[in-house]
Amino acid sequence: MRNSFSLEGHKALVTGANTGLGQAVAIGLAAAGAEVVCAARRAPDETLARIVEAGGTASALALDFADPMAASGVFAGAGFDVLVNNAGIIRRADAVDFSEEDWDAVMDVNLKALFFTTQAFARERLAKGAPGKVINIASLLSFQGGIRVPSYTAAKHGVVGITKLLANEWAAWGINVNAIAPGYIETSNTEALRADADRSRAIIERIPAGRWGRPEDIAGAAVFLASAAAGYIHGAVLNVDGGWLAR
Repeated sequence: MRNSFSLEGHKALVTGANTGLGQAVAIGLAAAGAEVVCAARRAPDETLARIVEAGGTASALALDFADPMAASGVFAGAGFDVLVNNAGIIRRADAVDFSEEDWDAVMDVNLKALFFTTQAFARERLAKGAPGKVINIASLLSFQGGIRVPSYTAAKHGVVGITKLLANEWAAWGINVNAIAPGYIETSNTEALRADADRSRAIIERIPAGRWGRPEDIAGAAVFLASAAAGYIHGAVLNVDGGWLAR
């Protein structure tokens, strides 16, 4: 019987794969059978080691998405059929004090680079008449406003819009474009929140599942969206948030 969740024979590029969500997604895709290329600004040595130790196949690619066109030459002839756009940064300040520099830095990495990386991926797949899977990492702040993160909130709202637009344009050609919206996950980005006992308790009380998410919770969703099991899913945003948005 064919396993529709298997990624055997597929090749995936995961951006921001050195830590956190990107690392977990890369490990999850490799465990499902994909060859995974881990793209990051810093060497993803730990990610590679964990994949190889588990018997998977992975390699590294240095990409810094401070240049939104950094991946424009990556896909030609490389055989990628899965792309996970995870790389992202955040800048915090009150909206009244937020700088143009911080606005541009976040928008370049979190939205502009995502679009042009996906464009380069799709151009290669369309030229070959071949299917592909794109998974964008959105956020709870794709739906909510948050505080003190104006460019991050704007970019993550944009990720959902771009996901839907690209799905509309490419679905008929066999390219699935979807997104995952993680909730509060145990990563370095949330370390300060988790260290604040009052804030952490307030967050957990709002989450119906009663716990912080783990990076591997996102990995499972990514494996599903990258697999044949999700072949008729286009333009969807899968909330992996322990029920936060349903509260």
